[in-house]
Amino acid sequence: MSVDPGPPKRNPRPLSANECRVLGSLLEKQQAVPDSYPMTLPALVAACNQKTNREPVLELTENEVSEALHSLFRDVLVTRHEGGRAVRWEQNTERRWRVTPAGRALMTLLLLRGPQTPGELRGRSERLHDFPSVAAVEAVLHDLATGDERLVRQLPREPGQKESRWAHLVGD
Repeated sequence: MSVDPGPPKRNPRPLSANECRVLGSLLEKQQAVPDSYPMTLPALVAACNQKTNREPVLELTENEVSEALHSLFRDVLVTRHEGGRAVRWEQNTERRWRVTPAGRALMTLLLLRGPQTPGELRGRSERLHDFPSVAAVEAVLHDLATGDERLVRQLPREPGQKESRWAHLVGD
């Protein structure tokens, strides 16, 4: 008699900083510039090393991005498409994370820019998802923070800060 393992775990293991950047870059490009998606390795390296909308700015090599892709592929967080002139990669978080488009937009920003306030997330999400208010962002963050496998958490408010920041829980 076999036992049903249930749905796949959202986070099979903590992701490395490079894997977070690769996954965040794939998520961003899928939502913001779908015509250039799925992405080739050179395009993904450029996206990971982009100087804007990234914190911190990184200088990943093609080999580092390739290693991250292969690890994410083993965890079923990315898929590869062969054919044409080049192998192309796309994210597959729907299988693991089961989030709404609004949740996907917030996870993208948290993966690419680190901890942020709900107001910062709303202001930076314009190209990815239209949040009508900060309260709408907070509602999605609370959804991502609940359940057995939380994707985000609210950080304690720092001295001198008006709002708390939120951070993803998928890795470094």
